[in-house]
Amino acid sequence: MGLRQGDLQDLIDNTFEVDSYASKMGEDKNIVTLSFSVAHKEPADDLVKFLEGGYTFILDADVTAGEQSDGTYKVFVELERDRSANDNIMEIMDGVSSLSNLKDWRFRYYKSFKGHNLSLDSLSEHVPTDPDNYGITVQESNLNNYKNFFNKSYVDSIVLESNDVLTIKKTYANPVQFKFIDFGPTEKTLNSITESFNTQDFAEIIFLSKYIGDYNITKYGQKITLENSGSTLVLERII
Repeated sequence: MGLRQGDLQDLIDNTFEVDSYASKMGEDKNIVTLSFSVAHKEPADDLVKFLEGGYTFILDADVTAGEQSDGTYKVFVELERDRSANDNIMEIMDGVSSLSNLKDWRFRYYKSFKGHNLSLDSLSEHVPTDPDNYGITVQESNLNNYKNFFNKSYVDSIVLESNDVLTIKKTYANPVQFKFIDFGPTEKTLNSITESFNTQDFAEIIFLSKYIGDYNITKYGQKITLENSGSTLVLERII
């Protein structure tokens, strides 16, 4: 029996990723990849079947064999990068919306910190549909690439999940987790913070500086800022 409306409710994360993973079907410049986070293996398999059976323009759909670090399964979708790509993404999301009863979708392009509200205009702004422009867009996205931001860090693993949780892991130490708040040019980002400078948690700043590295770490209220090469990342500590 096929999936019906609402069958995947509360099982799919409302943020999906575009071009964050390499294509299996061809060169990345020619293929758009989508990735969804699904709570369990069985609904992930069901989503793959729905996508492969419902859209002729989908080149391939697949699911990871094992769990991701956050306990979810990734469903990957590949389609041709052409002038219809963003319209096709919107068509896919219309179907996935029906299955999940989700309406407020967001997407993150490549490995950027920031997500965007889903709309055709937003996709058109961020997702290249011309293979010749793909390299330029990726190069620009690298300026906001969360892994590039931590290029002078001591840590071994940095993972930004679709729910905006950033997990940083160092060998022989417990991981630290943060909620992503903001990222951008230092002056603009710091000016947007309304909380007062926190003078009470100096021990936490020392700990994070030793754990992550020299990022001029500062705390405003519960917000933690890290600076690198003219950009500032704003986080809130979870663990």
